[in-house]
Amino acid sequence: MNKQIKALAVFGTRPEAIKMAPLVKELEKHDGINCKVAVTAQHREMLDQVLDLFGITPEFDLNIMTPNQTLFDITAKALTGLNEILDQEQPDIVLVHGDTTTTFVAGLAAFYRQVKVGHVEAGLRTGNKYSPYPEEMNRKLTGALADIHFSPTRVAKANLLSEGVDPDHIMVTGNTVIDALLATVRDNYTFNYPELDGIDYSNRRVLVVTTHRRENLGEPMRNVYSALRKVVEQYSDVEVVFPVHKNPKVKEIVDSVLGNTPRVHLIDPLEYEPFINLMNKAHFVLTDSGGLQEEAPSLGKPVLVLRDTTERPEAVQAGTVKLVGTSYTEIVDTCSKLLDSDEEYKKMANAVNPYGDGKACERIAEGIKYFFGIKEDRPREFKID
Repeated sequence: MNKQIKALAVFGTRPEAIKMAPLVKELEKHDGINCKVAVTAQHREMLDQVLDLFGITPEFDLNIMTPNQTLFDITAKALTGLNEILDQEQPDIVLVHGDTTTTFVAGLAAFYRQVKVGHVEAGLRTGNKYSPYPEEMNRKLTGALADIHFSPTRVAKANLLSEGVDPDHIMVTGNTVIDALLATVRDNYTFNYPELDGIDYSNRRVLVVTTHRRENLGEPMRNVYSALRKVVEQYSDVEVVFPVHKNPKVKEIVDSVLGNTPRVHLIDPLEYEPFINLMNKAHFVLTDSGGLQEEAPSLGKPVLVLRDTTERPEAVQAGTVKLVGTSYTEIVDTCSKLLDSDEEYKKMANAVNPYGDGKACERIAEGIKYFFGIKEDRPREFKID
């Protein structure tokens, strides 16, 4: 059994890196798999932070990020660059993650080269191609190109089955983000950010906030920030920590609504390690992010999703996540319920996390070997007891 699978892991943004890094490290342990890493650097600085944290040095770096880049720019440059890498490396499989433009383009490039595509975090759907935008279609298009679908949950698998995907090509693994999180969070973490280390987490209820979705720019974000200001005014023990996205359009709205508001800490985006440990100290989280809907429940933190749709319905069904959209009234009312009622809070905080057990990467590695015929027995899938 000397056959070795040549894998190429491709990613370009911080969220992808967080979820692919533990998989890359896991694949390094397997003699039957030779995995190299190519990054597009669709995001640059935030991507590098994660690579440094996990000790990963990519073999290939397209470094495509430019100021004010468009989806057209990312797509064209990534496709051309990946063509050259695939021509040089001739991998057996290209591994991509989730729903970014890098993900879709890498899947397309592999398809053009007739290389198999392994899609990690496959099968998530909202059913609305513009929400989230462009992620929903990136994920669906990647799914259409993929040969092996590593679905985090049974709901995601069911979505793929409803689209006609061969069940033999789907494996439920849990989400790799839980693997990354459990390797990163620590009790008694020190931030080395004076503003964060100065907060009394034992006697203050800290709300962690993130927003960045294109579809929320403008009035929806103004509604969200106005609601946050109202909550802080109503509850004297509440503090908000808001790592503000670097998009100038987001920052402008944040500053106009929340600038100089007492007990609202507007800070630069945090690296992954301090952010996860901040979330571990939070009372609850408000976000329009996808990944935080998986991470926060693993830490027992309720999540209010600032979107009208989610491609992660499992957490809504489990009760750890609630969709509140961008309605001022809905956000204020829901925050008030969680702050006023221990019962309401515990309902969300103590719900079962449906997203993983920290062994997703191990299952994916074994799954790759199974699908390529190196391993005879199909690996056991992730399921909630």
